[in-house]
Amino acid sequence: MQLRISKQSEIPIREQIAEQIIFRIATDELKPGQVLPSVRELARRLKIHHNTVSHVYVDLVRRSWLARRKGSRLIVRSQDEFTRVTRAQDLDAMINAVIRVARQGGHSLQELRQRVRERLLAQPPDHLLVIDDDPGLRQLLQEEIRKAVRWPLRGCSGKELRTNRGLAVGALPVVAQHHLPEVVSLLPETRPAISVTYCLADEHLRMIQNLREPSIIALVSVSEVFLKTAQGLLAPIIESRHTLSEFIWPLRKASGIRAADLVLCDSIAFDQVKHPKRVLYRLIVPSALEYIATAMASYQKQ
Repeated sequence: MQLRISKQSEIPIREQIAEQIIFRIATDELKPGQVLPSVRELARRLKIHHNTVSHVYVDLVRRSWLARRKGSRLIVRSQDEFTRVTRAQDLDAMINAVIRVARQGGHSLQELRQRVRERLLAQPPDHLLVIDDDPGLRQLLQEEIRKAVRWPLRGCSGKELRTNRGLAVGALPVVAQHHLPEVVSLLPETRPAISVTYCLADEHLRMIQNLREPSIIALVSVSEVFLKTAQGLLAPIIESRHTLSEFIWPLRKASGIRAADLVLCDSIAFDQVKHPKRVLYRLIVPSALEYIATAMASYQKQ
């Protein structure tokens, strides 16, 4: 796990570390079940006090990003077998996993065959349901999916779905892969959710690293979570050489953006911001969007 921090940044070191770990989980760079460095090991790598790392780990456990293993080590929160099935890319691997789960649950292959037949005969979904607790991220997910597929689209939070399970009726659920374990029990067994992975930021980090002169970097997004994560990722690159400014869209004043040398925009702000040096940051990896379109089309053919 490669982390970089800046002690000169205005962003607290705890926040830099936490947001970078969360980002690596969200982009699948840190895999479910992967063991994290010990508190003292990570503190030694980053040359900071071990209490700082300890506070970060405790916070990420509290927020369910990490889990405690037997002993003192921490791991990325594991996903259950059903979650892994929804992410399986090989059809034979998916079928094998389903058979294994069924047998572990005490079901016969004949029961499995009958249940699969009933599910295949079920009516196909008529819309996509994007599930995320952050309104801004949910809006971004919906916008990027809307541009990629031509199906009706709705959105809700996990809390709303928990209160009203009927929101998932007739829907093909879509959720960020790191949030899937939180909502999988809320969804109909007849239609598992599609999980999407977030894009890496390597290209944008290199873009900033290649700036020759001290510059003003502007971040523009409809999501405060997006901006907070970006702050943690960019802090080690920005340091004291560049200036980082964050803007929630829609803007109250555009003067701050006009003064920027580089503007990083989410998918919604990009179409609205008028700046010669604006750069798009997509949230969802293209392969996930392709899979959503393929999955929805396959349901319609049933």
